[in-house]
Parts: sequence; structure tokens; C-alpha cells
Amino acid sequence: MPVSKAMILAAGRGDRMRPLTDDVPKPLLTVNGKPLIDYHLERLARADIRDIVINTCWLGEQIQAHVGNGQQYGLNVVYSPEPFALETAGGIHNALPLLREDNHSADFLILNADVLCDDPLPQLCEFELHDDLAKLLLIPTPDYLQGDFVLQGDRILRRQAGRANSSVTYAGLGLYSLNMFKDLEAEPMPLLPLLHNAIDDGRLGGELFRGQWLDVGTPERLRMAQDHPAE
Repeated sequence: MPVSKAMILAAGRGDRMRPLTDDVPKPLLTVNGKPLIDYHLERLARADIRDIVINTCWLGEQIQAHVGNGQQYGLNVVYSPEPFALETAGGIHNALPLLREDNHSADFLILNADVLCDDPLPQLCEFELHDDLAKLLLIPTPDYLQGDFVLQGDRILRRQAGRANSSVTYAGLGLYSLNMFKDLEAEPMPLLPLLHNAIDDGRLGGELFRGQWLDVGTPERLRMAQDHPAE
């Protein structure tokens, strides 16, 4: 069944981007005159993925004022506000009622708002989970990040000490099953422990991303992003 819903993760404080994020939430920082979040929204509309959930916390009212109900993008956008940052897995768990499909479980896309890359949706929309809990887009680990995993075929494994050259990094883009999050408590929770659990169960798939990619996490990388040709 084609995926019909996506969640954009936009609740983070963006401490590494300060002072730029003291008054502007990171998803609204601009690259080539366009807010980061708009790249995702416009692509989702072109891919005919219309139902979008955005989680918000830090300066979330600015994001909601900018995006509104999504009509300007041809989307239906709803919000999952967080009174305090719930981290990635906690934020997804908090949004589950909005991500369900007619009260049933359905697969959905997750996109980090601060990722700038070539359009990932043609590749993401090819994914199917079958028995997996998630399938992630991965990139060869750039110099400014530590590797998260090892990719063998389409299986994601834990990164082994001393094998940095074989490591890959999660691109912040993936297809997920609600089953990964349904049993969590309503509290802050990072995503990595859940991914490790899925690895241990043999239920985490992955594929290398075919395009250019940049984590826009610092002022320096925001300056680098201005030369990125993403559309």
C-alpha cells in the first residue's frame, strides 16, 4: 500500500546553531532564500503525500504561523505540540494518534527538518517494510559525524569498534511502522535504542541514499548549504 502520511521532526532547540536559533526555529532558517522545512513540504506535495504531521516545541508558534494548515503547499498539515522536548522517539510516540490511518496501523515517512539533500522521496517511496519495523536511508559517514551503523546488503547492523571505515550514518529519512513506537511511555526517548532493538531482532532494513546530503546543524554548515543545488 503506498505511503500516505509523513512526519517532519521540527521540535528541537538547535543548540549547535545558536545564536541563529535564539529567535528563529531551525526549520525556518533559510537556504537560498527558502526555509529548510519548505524543501520537504514542496517535495511531499509533488509526491502526492498530502497528510503531514509536524511536531513542534522550541518557537513552534513561528513554524505553525509559517506553514499554517498546509493549504499553500497543497497539503493537509496538523501539529503535534510538545510542552517540552520529547526527543525523536518520544515525539513520534506523542504523534501516533495523528499518524494512524482510520484508527489502524499504517507505515509513514519520517523526515528531519534540518536535513538538506537532493529529493529523497523517489527512493523513499520505493520502500516496503514487510516484516521490518523500519527502513532507513543511510549515507557514508561524513567527516563531521560519527558513524551509526554498518550496512550489509539491505540489513543494518550495529557499528563495530575499530571498523569506522565501514560505518554509515542515518540520513534522518526513513519509512517506519507504528509498531516500533506503540509500546513506549509518554516521556522523552531517543530513537537510537529503538533502532538497536530492531537490529537485534533482525528487523531494520536500509539502503544508501543516492543523492547529495547535508546535515544543517551548525552555522558553518548553514553557510555551506547556500551552495547546495537542492530543489
